[in-house]
Amino acid sequence: MAKQIPFNAILEKSKQYEKEMTRFLRDMIAIPSESSDEKRVVHRIKEEMEKVGFDKVEIDPMGNVLGYIGHGPRLVAMDAHIDTVGIGNIKNWNFDPYEGMETDELIGGRGASDQEGGMASMVYAGKIIKDLGLEDEYTLLVTGTVQEEDCDGLCWQYIIEQSGIRPEFVVSTEPTDCQIYRGQRGRMEIRVEVQGVSCHGSAPERGDNAIFKMAPVLTELEQLSHKLGDDEFLGKGTLTVSEIFFTSPSRCAVADSCAVSIDRRLTWGETWEGALEEIRALPAVKKAAAVVSMYNYERPSWTGLVYPTECYFPTWKVEENHFTVRALSNAYEGLFGKAPVVDKWTFSTNGVSIMGRHGIPVIGFGPGKEPEAHAPNEKTWKSHLVTCAAMYAAIPLSWLATE
Repeated sequence: MAKQIPFNAILEKSKQYEKEMTRFLRDMIAIPSESSDEKRVVHRIKEEMEKVGFDKVEIDPMGNVLGYIGHGPRLVAMDAHIDTVGIGNIKNWNFDPYEGMETDELIGGRGASDQEGGMASMVYAGKIIKDLGLEDEYTLLVTGTVQEEDCDGLCWQYIIEQSGIRPEFVVSTEPTDCQIYRGQRGRMEIRVEVQGVSCHGSAPERGDNAIFKMAPVLTELEQLSHKLGDDEFLGKGTLTVSEIFFTSPSRCAVADSCAVSIDRRLTWGETWEGALEEIRALPAVKKAAAVVSMYNYERPSWTGLVYPTECYFPTWKVEENHFTVRALSNAYEGLFGKAPVVDKWTFSTNGVSIMGRHGIPVIGFGPGKEPEAHAPNEKTWKSHLVTCAAMYAAIPLSWLATE
C-alpha cells in the first residue's frame, strides 16, 4: 500500500526552494552546452545532485548523468536533455544568452525552457522526497541526457540497449506549460539526390543539369505535403524541404549533382518505409533516377563515444485513460485542487526512443513553453519551476496509489 501523499507539505517545500532552483538553473544557463559539448554542465548537475542528497550519482560512458533516489524494487525515471541549440544571431537577443536575465517572475537565457528548467525542478524534487521521507517501493532515476538536439532519443537508445535500464515509465520534463502531454508526432531526416553531367556553362546542352532535374521533384514534394496522413489527436503529417546542396566545377558550369534534405513529420499510422516509398513513387523522382535515403547519425558524444543510428524518430502516444495520465492527473489535482489540461507536443522529444522504439510509456510535464524553444530571448517562469518540482516529488507515490 502506497504512503499517503502529503500534498500541502510537498507544495510548501517546493515554494521554499524557488531561490535554489533559480540559482541552479542560472548556473546551467551560464555554461554553453551544445550537443557533444555538455561535459561542464553534466558535472555541474552531478555536483548539485550530490549536494541535495541523491543516493547515487554516476556519469555513463555516453556522458549522460544518472541520479538515483531510493532503493525500492520498482523503477520510475524522469528525463531532461541538458544540451541546447546555439544562440543564433546575437543581435536578436535583448540580453546575453549565457549571462541570462532574471526578474521577479522570469528567468531568461539559452536553455531556460528547452530544457534545463526541467533539470532544476527534478533535482529539487529529489531533495523534497528526501526532506519529507517520501521514499517507498520505488527507485527514482533522474537523467540529464546528452545530444538530444542533434539526435533526439539517441541517449535513451544507449541507456536502454547498453545499460539495460528499463523503467516502468518515464516522465519527460520537456516544456509543456505545466500541462500533461501524452504524445507527439515522429519524424525522419530524408535525403533526395539527383546526378547530372557537368559541362561549360556557355554550352549547357552538352551537359545534364542536376539542378534543373531537381526542380520538378521539389514541385511534387510540395504537392505531396498536402496529401499526408492525419490523426485526430496528433494532427497531420508534414513534409518540408529544409536544405539544398549542389556540386559544380564552377559558376560557369552546369551542376553535376543536386540534393535536398527533407524534414518529414510522421503522424499516427505513418511508417518510415511508407514515407520513403511515397517519395520514391513520385513521377519526377523516377524520371530523374533520384536516390531517396534516410540520413544516419554518427557524431561522437562529449566522451568520444559513437553510437550510430538512422535518423528515424518514431511517433508515440499513450491513451487518455493510461495509468501515466491518471497518475499525473491525480498528483496535479491533489497539489493544485483542479484538473490539469492534457495535450500533446508539436516538436520532438526523447520519447521517440523510450516509447517509440522501446515501448516504455512516456508522459510529459515540464516548465516553460514550446514557443520559447530555440528562440532568441528564451525564458521560463519561476512559478513553473515550483509547480514542476512539486509534481515530480508527488508523481512516484501517485503512481503507486493509482494501481
